Amino acid sequence: MDSTIVYIDESEVRPGQLDEVKSAIDALVALIEPSEPQLIAYSIYLDESARRMRVVAVHPDAASMELHMNVGGPGFRRFEKLIDLRSIDVFGAPSDNVRRQLDEKAKMLGASARVTIHEPHAGLARLVRRAR
Repeated sequence: MDSTIVYIDESEVRPGQLDEVKSAIDALVALIEPSEPQLIAYSIYLDESARRMRVVAVHPDAASMELHMNVGGPGFRRFEKLIDLRSIDVFGAPSDNVRRQLDEKAKMLGASARVTIHEPHAGLARLVRRAR
């Protein structure tokens, strides 16, 4: 069974906070990039109106996601007054510790945010990493 984990979250950018959100995004990526070489993909998207933000991360395995939650945790706090987290969807099998951390993140960034874990049934992944 494929051990890849795909993480997607969706948030609303609070009015008047777009510049701060962009700054926080840049700081978070700068924190994660050198500390998580195993991370396959980490992308943050803003919609055309810049009111909705989505984060998409692809981890090779549960250990990668656990490291990401520990490394990125301090950076997530910077978003507390900038966004309203609506949902977190995880496709794969994260550890119990990561599940707990995701619940804490959801409470911190969005009082009514939902966390949904989509357990794998079948599949495969053919992910190719670029040479560094």
